[in-house]
Amino acid sequence: MPSLTPVDIALFVIFLLVLILPFKVKRVEENLEAFLFVMGAASVTVTSKWSFDLVKLAVEEPVIKGIVPAVLVAGLFFFYGKRPFQGAIQGILRTVPAPAFVFAMVVILGLASSVITAIIAALFLVEIVNLMPMSRRDKINLVIISCFSIGLGAALTPLGEPLSTIAVSKLQGPPYFASFWYLFNQLGVLVIMGVLACGLFGALYVSGKAAAKRGEKMGDADDAGSLKDVWIRTIKVYAFVAALFLLGSGMEEIINKYFTKLPAEILYWLNMVSAILDNATLTAAEIAPSMSQNQINAALMGLLISGGMLIPGNIPNIISAGKLGITSGEWARLGVPMGLVLNAVFFVLMFIFGFNPRLGIQ
Repeated sequence: MPSLTPVDIALFVIFLLVLILPFKVKRVEENLEAFLFVMGAASVTVTSKWSFDLVKLAVEEPVIKGIVPAVLVAGLFFFYGKRPFQGAIQGILRTVPAPAFVFAMVVILGLASSVITAIIAALFLVEIVNLMPMSRRDKINLVIISCFSIGLGAALTPLGEPLSTIAVSKLQGPPYFASFWYLFNQLGVLVIMGVLACGLFGALYVSGKAAAKRGEKMGDADDAGSLKDVWIRTIKVYAFVAALFLLGSGMEEIINKYFTKLPAEILYWLNMVSAILDNATLTAAEIAPSMSQNQINAALMGLLISGGMLIPGNIPNIISAGKLGITSGEWARLGVPMGLVLNAVFFVLMFIFGFNPRLGIQ
């Protein structure tokens, strides 16, 4: 067992502050981007990692990864095209039963995210949900369930999200020679099962009909906000992603020291830290060709599922929470129990029953 150093202790304290304060201190919750940036800077400071290259990466990464441009472009697209989009969605909502619509939306966005990216899928999600005849609580629940689906589905190809891109890149050499379909082959059945489960849960748990009967009106195009809101939301996403990059970089020391050599079963559960840390950074730190396939699959599934539990865990969560004004507490109310249940179900499938059929797409 590695010896615990003062730096390790400081990093664990920072981790606990990030985990607890957004739920206990209202000012922190209202200024989550600034808080995470301070915590990220603190983690980099205690590990003495400050450098020009690190600052440059933190500034550039949200743009280079396409996150900020996608949020801005899509925000402008929905702002100027909100009337036709609203008409199309409301026409569908009037003819398709709510449970069927919810199931189809959750599943389609989840699977499509592997091609159109998790960012675009999340932007479509919030615009659709904003138009649905639901109470605020129902909208929040539907968004959380859908973000679990998008977070899972985006991992099927390297196009979906940074996690999958990094994983394939790190494993493209021997002994795995990871290709475009590597993650789909290894995790495809489990991921698709998870996406379908999210769709079924959403259809059963969230009822648009009930909201409509209570007199809830269809969402209005004006709910999309002003042009100023589009820019503010883009800046907030930029700050959020930059903060998570710093936090992940600072936390790499304890990740490398305590996580990477663990058995697959323990690694699976410990990767619940992805609920508050960027899962792409965790993937970059954890995944290596020296790991067994079982370790790799366990680490990735743990990261994918747990990323939906809290707002910082995934880019779709950040985008959706920012757009709809969802607080950390509101997200955790469903996100944490849902993540725990999904983690438990997939743990039983993978480690008790050994269920992980490999697909053979070349």
